[in-house]
Amino acid sequence: MDTGTFRGLITLILIIAFIGIALWAYSKRRKPDFDEAANLPFADDDELPTSDKHASRERDSEAHSRDDRGDKNI
Repeated sequence: MDTGTFRGLITLILIIAFIGIALWAYSKRRKPDFDEAANLPFADDDELPTSDKHASRERDSEAHSRDDRGDKNI
């Protein structure tokens, strides 16, 4: 196999990958997920994602423990 054939095969593989990614991105099954992601910057701060609930509980417990000790400044 010479260099030209190898480059041609790599180009073909990359074109197929590009078409596959484009079809995946523009498929109707993905539209609700992408619409939700597009609206995330406009979401209220009160609506934290589920992965941040653990971190918010830790912050709340630290604040309560500081209040119990009388520490107002961090």
